[in-house]
Amino acid sequence: MLDAKILFIGAVFVLAGLVKGVTGLGLPTVSMGLLAVVMTPLQAAALVVLPTFVTNIWQLVAGPSLKPIILRLWPMMLTLCLGTWAGAGLMTGSHSRYGTLLLGATLVVYASTALASLHIKVAKAHEPWLGPLVGAVTGVITAATGVFMIPSVPYLQAIGFEKEDLVQALGLTFTVSTIALSVNLALAGAFKITLAGPTLGVLAMAALGMWLGQALRLRLSAQTFRRWFLIGLALLGGYLVAMELK
Repeated sequence: MLDAKILFIGAVFVLAGLVKGVTGLGLPTVSMGLLAVVMTPLQAAALVVLPTFVTNIWQLVAGPSLKPIILRLWPMMLTLCLGTWAGAGLMTGSHSRYGTLLLGATLVVYASTALASLHIKVAKAHEPWLGPLVGAVTGVITAATGVFMIPSVPYLQAIGFEKEDLVQALGLTFTVSTIALSVNLALAGAFKITLAGPTLGVLAMAALGMWLGQALRLRLSAQTFRRWFLIGLALLGGYLVAMELK
């Protein structure tokens, strides 16, 4: 008989893949948030890395403008890596107990700003200094929580990418974040041979969820799904914060 925890983890990755299939975002955000209920952020991140990497590579290479996007965003990608590596001890050191609290707060902030539909615009003249700053802050938050949505996603939406280019820019950011975080996890000894089977299992669950999400996207308004997804994310973040402050 399957352990309830294993069933829960499998369901988490099906749900996270479904969200990714419908909205193009959210696999690590949903999985890290829900897995924090039953394990530490470090353990969760070790499981999340492979499904996140595979789905984001596909998103990265599928778009039409990879070279121009890399040329435009490379300073941000560089500081994102540096920020992630500078925060290498945040999941494992003396402050690691705050990881779940910060994760919950990050989910609330991301969901709230997305629900508010803030239309912030960043002039191209500000990108040379603001992009690296956003990358560094995103990197530190990634190192602490395993989630790389804040402030990178609002920033990429604010600098004026067209729809397809935005999807590809997000794929680039998420891929680089995943690679940088993997270095931290490897140094912390989070990757163990015993994780090989579970990692492949959750990758399969995420792929199943993505397939279901893509099918659902044809029948359901993506905007409606996104709204309820963000509400759920905010509630989950609030729950994690409340549990840690209890």
